[in-house]
Amino acid sequence: MQLKHPEILYFLVFLILPILVHLFQLQKFKKTPFTNVAFLQKLVLQTRKSSKLKKWLILASRLILLSAIIIAFSQPYISDKKTKEIHHNFIYLDNSLSLNSKGEKGDLLQNAIKEIIENASENETYSLLTNSDEHKNISFSDLKKLLLNLKNNSDSRPLDEVLLKIKSSSINRTNNSSSALLISDFQIIKALKKEAFTNVTSSVSFIQLATTQKNNVSIDSIFIQNQSNTNFLVHVVVKNQGTEKINIPIALYNKDAVFAKQTFSIKTNERKTIVFPIQNTQKINGKITIDFDDAFSFDNSFFFTLNQSKKINVFSIGNNHEFLSKIYNKNEFDFNISSIQNINYNALNKQELIILNELDRIPNTLITFLQKHLNENKSVVIIPSQKANTNSYNSFFNTLNLGRIQNLKKDSLKIANINFKSPFFKNVFSKEVRNFQYPTVKNYYPSNFTKSSSLIKFDNQQQFFSQIQLQKGIIYWSSSSLNTQNSNFTNSPLVVPLFYNFGKLSAKYPKPYYTIGKTNFIDIATSLTKNQVLSIQDNTNSFIPLQQSYPSKVTLQTKEKPNKQGLYTVKIENTSIKNLAYNNNSLESELQFLNIKELITNNKNLRYSESVTDVFQTNQEKNKVTWFWKWFLALAIVSLFFEILILKFFKP
Repeated sequence: MQLKHPEILYFLVFLILPILVHLFQLQKFKKTPFTNVAFLQKLVLQTRKSSKLKKWLILASRLILLSAIIIAFSQPYISDKKTKEIHHNFIYLDNSLSLNSKGEKGDLLQNAIKEIIENASENETYSLLTNSDEHKNISFSDLKKLLLNLKNNSDSRPLDEVLLKIKSSSINRTNNSSSALLISDFQIIKALKKEAFTNVTSSVSFIQLATTQKNNVSIDSIFIQNQSNTNFLVHVVVKNQGTEKINIPIALYNKDAVFAKQTFSIKTNERKTIVFPIQNTQKINGKITIDFDDAFSFDNSFFFTLNQSKKINVFSIGNNHEFLSKIYNKNEFDFNISSIQNINYNALNKQELIILNELDRIPNTLITFLQKHLNENKSVVIIPSQKANTNSYNSFFNTLNLGRIQNLKKDSLKIANINFKSPFFKNVFSKEVRNFQYPTVKNYYPSNFTKSSSLIKFDNQQQFFSQIQLQKGIIYWSSSSLNTQNSNFTNSPLVVPLFYNFGKLSAKYPKPYYTIGKTNFIDIATSLTKNQVLSIQDNTNSFIPLQQSYPSKVTLQTKEKPNKQGLYTVKIENTSIKNLAYNNNSLESELQFLNIKELITNNKNLRYSESVTDVFQTNQEKNKVTWFWKWFLALAIVSLFFEILILKFFKP
């Protein structure tokens, strides 16, 4: 039992007063002589015994009366929390796209919102965490307003981040009671290791919302195959989860006009590629739709753009251009070459990638230009010659504070180690290859660059090709000459993805589509005046993304916005420059979910439920306050009546 006002119990000390009065009450009797007192003595004894009992009963009733009144005013109660505490509820409500599905009671997100509003107490405080916002210490009325305006969106929040916020919230509320509710479908992409739950010390309820649909067809991705400058093949990758499906309609739109239609059938848990030919056009604002009622509707549409392709400018200075001209084809690159004596610096200004191909020395004029080129966030590939002047090369490296290269070292080495984990090789290799025929070199230049990361190594773990990420721009360094007298690397299959990526990663011109929620860098080939900025717009909204302006391009960075899939236009003031397409993350379409019951096993602070209502009712019952002051007040009244009855009817 707890007391709301325990300090009132100090008044129990005053109970000693009626006790003292009872104990020290003195009564003098006057003796009167009689001739025969035998009978009177017996009567007096009986009267004194009855009078003494009556006084003890009256004392007891008064003590009970006063004690009951004092305890009643201290307001005793039974509860798991103190009455002065305001119970705080931390609510994480997952409003990701996967919650836009039907459960037994209707839409998962909307039903969860309804149950929270119906069962939350108006006398408690709340913190609401969603995938896009956080609201701390709000009242029930504020919580209700926020929930009624909450919609599904493409944002996602990792569960380990949610648990950290719960832990932080509980630490800040050491003097108050609190509980946490995690409401989600706990999709497999939000996976957590079981160890993540072991550090949770506050009371947490995991409420798993389950969809009744077990089938879903989604558009996973697309890729474009060029047949000519005006003819393309659009390859649409469709993913099926669940049973086989037959004759599903799929359509391709250019803006709002139907461009082509097909039907397809797809087997159980299969991925299938559907091809749409596009002829006689260089530009399309495309939308692909599937007409099928399944678990998720957001993944039945996919947007893409076909802009007139901007070729990446690659310029090679030096010798040995034959293998480069094969890699940098005319469809994707504008490749030019020059000797060191005939450099056209005006042409160099327009290049995204410059390759120094086996130069004996780097002239000071070229060093100055390369510094400017790198400061514009562009790239340089350096392949030294076998007769390289190391002082000349080091002069360039010293201007960038990178380190030095050493004199040529003769040693026959195998090119044996590829850094498969490097982002540079992302989507290049389907698996790690270890048993290919290793290329070799006869000599190389050791280096001590401080900012480099390895792309390819020799078998002695020395770097063969390395990437040096500057504050602006990237340098790719080859420690060895690639001519056929020194190496057979240019005959290896590895040379193609390596140099192809040098070119493709040197400029980030618009792709057919981008994924919402990921960091995207987009190069727009335009020049801005001092006060101009680029904006991104759709039919209803407009925003200005992070951007960096260079003389020949503007690099845009998007992540938080846009947060809605669709077609967008890049504009300078009111002039349209480029079209962009954004789509939701395809991982949100997964119909695989975590086994929360198993993950939270053996942690007494964690509970599992499938109903928001049940959890709220359990918490309210747990925090319910049972008052006893009325019972003590009733006891006081009973003791008062008891004393009245004694005084009136007890005749000693």
